[in-house]
Amino acid sequence: MKETQKDQIREAVRQYYGEVATREQDSSCCTPQTGCCGSDMPASDEIAEKLGYAREDLQFIPEGANMGLGCGNPHAIAQLKPGETVLDLGSGGGFDCFLAARQVGKTGKVIGVDMTPDMISKARRNADKRDDWNVEFRLGEIENLPVADNLVDVIISNCVINLSPDKQRVFEEAYRVLKSGGRLAISDVVATAELPPALKQDLTLHAGCVTGAESIQALTGMLESAGFQDIRITPKDETREVIREWVPGTRIDDYITSAIIEARKP
Repeated sequence: MKETQKDQIREAVRQYYGEVATREQDSSCCTPQTGCCGSDMPASDEIAEKLGYAREDLQFIPEGANMGLGCGNPHAIAQLKPGETVLDLGSGGGFDCFLAARQVGKTGKVIGVDMTPDMISKARRNADKRDDWNVEFRLGEIENLPVADNLVDVIISNCVINLSPDKQRVFEEAYRVLKSGGRLAISDVVATAELPPALKQDLTLHAGCVTGAESIQALTGMLESAGFQDIRITPKDETREVIREWVPGTRIDDYITSAIIEARKP
């Protein structure tokens, strides 16, 4: 893919999520085709529960942090421990960062990185609602992380890496910033069949977590090339109901599904 094409994709993604961040009401969808925030869409909290988050999680986070944008629950497999440093790729309004902060405690630290200025501003405003968050939010691209080498114990991410036009670079950057023995605990979409051309060429659908999905085989190859070991990519078919609503009438869940991506830096 040419660099100009990559830039077009990044700009489409940045523009879409900038609009999501500045909406007054919660966004409870990933793609605009669903008629975001329409009366027949589930609330963002209902979507989060369908993706595996507990009611207690939703009550703990600041109001406005959950925008219903994920495709799974990376915390279900992250096994975060007190004192760990956690990095969230594509942190949005800070939802998963705040949950991680509770798990790593005051001796730990959570860093959220997002390339959309409006999302970073929203996340920082959410963090300001309490004085004791051990969380910071940094503006940057996940292909060029504003994070030092060998700093992070765990990387989490929720339906973001599919948005990148250079996923190999994302995994190489993840490897760089992880400590030896550090791990990935990522929820994302993977391709299960070839998308129809009309869908694949739609930049709006790319911003909506659809057309950027790669196959399990392709993702495994990228992770191996970056240096990761103990790679496991596990489809989560129970999320099909949520994914089907992203683009109603297309049976998009016949082409993509949510999956858990795990790997370790030796």
